[in-house]
Amino acid sequence: MLRLARHPGWLCILSILNLTACGVPGIPRSPSLNLLQPVTDLQAIRKGDRVYLSWTVPTRTTDSLAVRHPGPTRVCRSVNAVMTDCGTTVREVAAGEPRKKDDSAVKQRYADPLPSTVLSDSPSAEVFYAISVLNENGRSAGLSNVVAVPAVVAPAPPLEFQAQVTTDGVVLSWKEPQAGGAKHFYRVYRRADGTNTDVVAGNAPWGTLQLVDHNFEWEKTYFYRATVVTVIPIAQKSDSEFESADTPAVKVFAHDVFPPAVPTGLQAVFSGVGQQPFIDLIWAPDTDADLAGYNVYRHEAGSETRRINSEPVTAPAFRDTNVGQGYTYFYSVSAVDVRGNESARSGETSEAVP
Repeated sequence: MLRLARHPGWLCILSILNLTACGVPGIPRSPSLNLLQPVTDLQAIRKGDRVYLSWTVPTRTTDSLAVRHPGPTRVCRSVNAVMTDCGTTVREVAAGEPRKKDDSAVKQRYADPLPSTVLSDSPSAEVFYAISVLNENGRSAGLSNVVAVPAVVAPAPPLEFQAQVTTDGVVLSWKEPQAGGAKHFYRVYRRADGTNTDVVAGNAPWGTLQLVDHNFEWEKTYFYRATVVTVIPIAQKSDSEFESADTPAVKVFAHDVFPPAVPTGLQAVFSGVGQQPFIDLIWAPDTDADLAGYNVYRHEAGSETRRINSEPVTAPAFRDTNVGQGYTYFYSVSAVDVRGNESARSGETSEAVP
């Protein structure tokens, strides 16, 4: 049998293997191109004649390496749904930091003013956007996802927008602007003073010129603005909407100087046979939401009217025990709200003590 250790050919092979095992480098990797991963979460919202774009800044390259030196971002606009390249570059946005200090993702934003050349009278017209994130050498791994917004001409905002504080709430009113053939409605926003949060105070159908806001707090300051919402039906999908520009904001101090409703149905009934005499008063309850109670007033013939309760009466009833035999008493009641606004007095009723 042949012994391998003494065979000259095997000795050569073993020598080569030993060299390889002693640290001879393998196949070298190609250097990274440092191309940033394409954005996949581009979003677009149209407001008037501006399109507001937002996206998350990539943090990795296509080689899964951390981004260290990002380049600018090209914002691309097209009237074609299929975008294989950037087409019209409307802006190069300066590079954003890939990460915040707390290592959370960074959102980048850009507002694109729509030129008249891309606007249309057709409600079905659209304009499309994508972005291309470049590296420091101006190279890109490709376009982001493509997003679309309506390209129909936006209507003007509501005209002569006004706000008035009334006992029923804040009444918002306006005049109707001209608008195209698409479907429209009004939307009113409210923002409390000292905050940055807008909430929808209400929507109103097209043709309506007024809206009453009940969902506010008295003795606070608010800013109101209104817009026209254009609705574009899309087959087999939810309708698309976009807002016109806003009206100038209207400042409102919701100061409550409005008293509750005047009580009605006041009646007086004497009781006292065989016991201490008294007169019971009853009336219809007041339904105001901010009602604190009632005041009860009394006078005798030819005398001054005085309030006979020390604190507001919380129920629509009162028992007057400070009465004397042989006297006739005249009564009226008023309603008081939590801010001290008092209504006018009710019609008088009278009752005699035998």
